[in-house]
Amino acid sequence: MKSKSIDFSSFSSIKIGERLDVFLLEDCDQNYKDYYMIGSCNNILMGTEPPPLLKLSKRYDYIKIENNTLKIGAATPSGKIASFCKKHNIANFEFLSHLPGTLGGLVYMNAGLKEHEIFNNLISIKTCGGDIEKKDIDYGYRFTNIKTPILEAIFTLKYGYSDEKLSIFKLLRQNQPSTPSAGSCFKNPKGDYAGRLIEAVGLKGYRVGGAEFSKEHANFLVNVKNATFDEAIYLIKEAQKRVYEKFDIWLECEIAVLDSRYMGEASPLFNPYKR
Repeated sequence: MKSKSIDFSSFSSIKIGERLDVFLLEDCDQNYKDYYMIGSCNNILMGTEPPPLLKLSKRYDYIKIENNTLKIGAATPSGKIASFCKKHNIANFEFLSHLPGTLGGLVYMNAGLKEHEIFNNLISIKTCGGDIEKKDIDYGYRFTNIKTPILEAIFTLKYGYSDEKLSIFKLLRQNQPSTPSAGSCFKNPKGDYAGRLIEAVGLKGYRVGGAEFSKEHANFLVNVKNATFDEAIYLIKEAQKRVYEKFDIWLECEIAVLDSRYMGEASPLFNPYKR
């Protein structure tokens, strides 16, 4: 299996991590089950003890209109999809202009802005486990139960690109920091906002070393200056602890923490009070 050396201190959006060898998936005949699939690392915090990593090769970076549907390879960047849809007057993908990542990761976590989610127009996906219809996938807010590498997604094709929607999505992103981050740190609890809860326990602008809960938006864990994995993890655990003690709400991570000590149900980042 081919591999690629990636420096995650520059490749990941939060700019934390070491240089690691990442294997490239060309086809599903390769052994992929012992690896964690990554995309463009926009919602990932890379640890110092990461699992074996796998990334789709460039053969899965494509967009095409076929049989009145939109077929997109899972390695295709969101910006490329947004540009294609604008050029071809295709509706319902305007929000991707302000949502970084590659398609596989966006589908895997059902990414979106407010009620606009990637699953809204999904028909089916092609995976290493076969083709899966949308109706057979368990999905919800920033969640799916997909367990196998996503290779391609097929969407309904509707014409009528909206510049008005594009402007609305731009406004929704204006309060988000430009400092390196991994996006929203925690999922919003039902009926509430993670940012409000973090601010309410005194952590907005709280800094440890080079890591900080942003002064602009408390639910963004940012790398102010040469932040380390341990500093970022400390803040995540501190937010979970304080919010639970004050509000009886356990904040669930939206970012993926890739470190063997913090993965799986035994992770200290999972709610210990529900075990």
